[in-house]
Amino acid sequence: MTYLSKAEASEIILEKLAKSGCSEDNSSGILEGILDAEFSGIKSHGFHYLPIYCNHLKIGKINGNASPTFEQISNSSVKVDADNGFAHTAINIGLKHLCKMSSIEGISCLSIYNSYNCGVLGFHTRRIAEQNLIGLGFTNAPASIAPVGGIKPVIGTNPYSMAAPLNGKVSIIIDQSASIVAKSEISVRAKTDEPIPKGWAFDKDGEVTTNAKEALKGTMAPSGGHKGFSTGLLVEILTACVAGGNLGTQASSFAGEDGGPPSTGQFFIAINPKKFNQDFEAHLERLLISISSQEGSRVPGSKRLKAFNENIDNDIFISDELMSRIDQI
Repeated sequence: MTYLSKAEASEIILEKLAKSGCSEDNSSGILEGILDAEFSGIKSHGFHYLPIYCNHLKIGKINGNASPTFEQISNSSVKVDADNGFAHTAINIGLKHLCKMSSIEGISCLSIYNSYNCGVLGFHTRRIAEQNLIGLGFTNAPASIAPVGGIKPVIGTNPYSMAAPLNGKVSIIIDQSASIVAKSEISVRAKTDEPIPKGWAFDKDGEVTTNAKEALKGTMAPSGGHKGFSTGLLVEILTACVAGGNLGTQASSFAGEDGGPPSTGQFFIAINPKKFNQDFEAHLERLLISISSQEGSRVPGSKRLKAFNENIDNDIFISDELMSRIDQI
């Protein structure tokens, strides 16, 4: 293992992004996203993705010199054209307006289009919750889930996230994909030939497989069967049909080299709960206690929040194999 301080990790990320054609303005958001994933214990979305990001910058799937454009639609709605750059850059532009509007109007919306992978969706909704607002987030992805009964992918893993505050702190983060597991979890195992649990995915013929590489050629299993597919469909409508991102069937891979920019979309909603109910926090606290008071249960997001607080001052560890690939960038 290689161990890096936060400063050392940041220096490596910025160096490799710059050498791959990413401007300084477009590096800060993705830097924060990678570090947050590492500190939160979500390593599949941390340094694991850096070689992919750098490769996609070099071949033009990501516009490293993107100039996102912001448009105010109404008193409570804004949209940002990400110019095929990192979604993080466009989201950072939109979030400050989103939170300000919600504080005044009670609820507001932000759409992002022509964007790349936004990493851990809960990273973005958590930042909304840190402003004492409820954050809802949706993002689509290249098609990898077939409708129940079919074998051709129609939607991506299409996660949604919700984060809410309590007593000035983020108290809950729901962050889940429409598939049983995020596709990046299978990609990680494919690189090491590690088998995947039965039920995670299907091969190209629609048969259940435990081979990660065959799973990447096939489709992901929707969480809860038709219910998971419907959840992903909801996300697809908000991020592609409403926000204007590519449909999953049109978007190029977040992992491979095929095609041009994925041009996917994101959609965020911020809610000022106290505009609706002054007793919001008392209600939420009772709800969360009803979960956490039961032995063996935990509030969604508590694991990543605990990991972040424990790891923020610790070194980041990276496998020798991954570090070797990063060194070659």
